[in-house]
Amino acid sequence: MLRLGLNCGYWGSVPVDYVSLAQEADRLGYHSLWTAEAYGSDAVSPLVWLAAKTERINVGTAILQMTARAPVVTAMTAATIDLLTGGRMLLGIGASGPQVVEGWHGVPYGKPVTRAREYVDILRQVWRREAPVQFHGEHYDIPISGGSGLGKPLKLIIHPQRPSIPIYLAAIGPKNVALAAEVADGWLPILFSPERMSIYREWLDEGFAKADPSRNRDDFDIAPTVQVVIGDDIEMCRNMVKPFIALYVGGMGARDKNFYFNLACRYGYEDAANQIQDLYLTGRKGEAALAVPDAFVDEVALCGPRERVAERLSAWKNCGIGTMICGTWDISALRTMAELTL
Repeated sequence: MLRLGLNCGYWGSVPVDYVSLAQEADRLGYHSLWTAEAYGSDAVSPLVWLAAKTERINVGTAILQMTARAPVVTAMTAATIDLLTGGRMLLGIGASGPQVVEGWHGVPYGKPVTRAREYVDILRQVWRREAPVQFHGEHYDIPISGGSGLGKPLKLIIHPQRPSIPIYLAAIGPKNVALAAEVADGWLPILFSPERMSIYREWLDEGFAKADPSRNRDDFDIAPTVQVVIGDDIEMCRNMVKPFIALYVGGMGARDKNFYFNLACRYGYEDAANQIQDLYLTGRKGEAALAVPDAFVDEVALCGPRERVAERLSAWKNCGIGTMICGTWDISALRTMAELTL
């Protein structure tokens, strides 16, 4: 059965009140709600706020930026929230992009696959509490070699609610998607198309082949965020999604290093992706949004009347995902998705 999640995202210039939506999702039986961060509102503070206002729904980060936090800090945060919520925490982590990592956090982007592998290893060491944490890798050195010489291995003081909090890895490229299948409990794709699952299946299979044999592949949760706009006017609904796609394809990265641009090209929209990027990077954001093909919107989002959304849902239910994280601010759309899915 396809589970539903609610994407609460991050704020723009002013705070967004997601409490009523979160509480309705909780009442309707949604599996999870997710917060995010870029370089504005953080993911943790709103998540804890919403967790306190709800009762049963799982609470997740989609995503916490790895480069912004030492892995032990993320482990402490996740374990604390898991205890406060009685085991409702889902930890989504990701590399972000070079512009944010180096321009905002002021650290080298490095090797995202290597960083993620080390990060997950350290998280699990912390939660297991089998021994004081020690790790010496390419990105992380615990206790640090050199320094004052006074550092010593430490063990988490609190006893986690669970010795293994579910870890979701945000990934787009082949190596990162394979790593998610190998070491994580779930994968958080964006601009995901159920018709393109064959593109990802090879990468996922590569990761599963390297995973610990004790892990059950069927437990791995593919949880894409899907923009949902329900209304009678299909064109108007699509137009509400196009600025989001234009932002990612056109503006989330430099001209020669944009993961979302590369994804659009993999889907066969190379000409449109180039046009979107050219317009966006010259400040013509409205024109960039209009350049997003209707077909692209229909692949990665659910738009239009209830009947059309119901018809399109079959592709999502049958492509192999476990959780559909709905991106919507409309409480009626939230209810419609529950009626059609749950």
